[in-house]
Amino acid sequence: MSGPLEGVRVVELAGLAPGPFGCMVLADLGADVVRVDRPGGQFPPLGPLGRGRRTIELDLKTPDGVAELLRLAEHADVFVEGFRPGVAERLGFGPETLAEINDRLVYARMTGWGQDGPLAARAGHDIDYIAIAGALEPLGRAGERPHAPINLLGDFAGGGMLLAVGVLAALLERSRSGRGQVVDAAMVDGSALLMTFVHGMTAINQWGTTRGENLLDGGAPFYDTYETADGGFMAVGALEPPFYQALLDGLGLSSADLPHQYDKSGWPALRARFASAFASKTRAEWSTVFAGSDACVAPVLSPFEAPNHPHNAERNTFIEVDGIRQPAPAPRFSRTTPKTPTPETPVTIPEVLADWT
Repeated sequence: MSGPLEGVRVVELAGLAPGPFGCMVLADLGADVVRVDRPGGQFPPLGPLGRGRRTIELDLKTPDGVAELLRLAEHADVFVEGFRPGVAERLGFGPETLAEINDRLVYARMTGWGQDGPLAARAGHDIDYIAIAGALEPLGRAGERPHAPINLLGDFAGGGMLLAVGVLAALLERSRSGRGQVVDAAMVDGSALLMTFVHGMTAINQWGTTRGENLLDGGAPFYDTYETADGGFMAVGALEPPFYQALLDGLGLSSADLPHQYDKSGWPALRARFASAFASKTRAEWSTVFAGSDACVAPVLSPFEAPNHPHNAERNTFIEVDGIRQPAPAPRFSRTTPKTPTPETPVTIPEVLADWT
């Protein structure tokens, strides 16, 4: 094992999406993550989200299963669960119980609504959490309904990644205090946190309340996507004047014939000119035109095309694990380079404890 988290021991209770993603990040960085599955294994299978784990099966609804779990927790650094508030306590492995046997344990709780509040005990999914966090309403075209960005904001950015950050912060604090603590990672909190920039822009009157009419939400024609002659798309992010000029040069347009870049009244006409220009060539042709440019223009690739882009290929941004192409661990480190992740591996509790004790 290698990576900056080598030597960190994590017990992960089986779950879906945010918890597995957060623990995948920890495993990618070198932590020894042991996932506890229900009898019969993880269902549905996690695929790449389950990489880098050793797995065991325990029935946590039985005293024997809980007793075995406590044996693991006694020697762990981190414990991750994603139950609704109070469930772990009721089953016999809440944070107070585990702190009695391991006061250095970082106990991380991954939920949608958090450990308290009127909605804490309710069911929900990514789209619900980002909805009340104010992160869904701004997404979409002007005059159209909000559009969910798959489940990237709630489950992964505002959930699993927040969980990983919280765990790392608690481990760092433990190195000073010698004591563990509870990490309450809630997707609604994380999704709200992701909107900090928009709140700041609004405070200085640089962001309006109407969806799809702002600088970064598709309102500005120089920060948008355009269809090409072959049905592909190009992404344009030419915000600063030098980059905007490079965009015009690539498109063969002259600023003298166009509305001023930041004149909102001219944005519809500017968008029409850009759309007409991009429709004249294929995605591959435009990629060639802008390949050596600072115009901030890039081809819109599918997840299945992205591994073959020359930049991604040279950096090995994607790897193959167990026959599945998937993103490589990130970020990168100069000294403690993590090993290539391995597929999940079933083990027994004695095998784990032999390593941990």
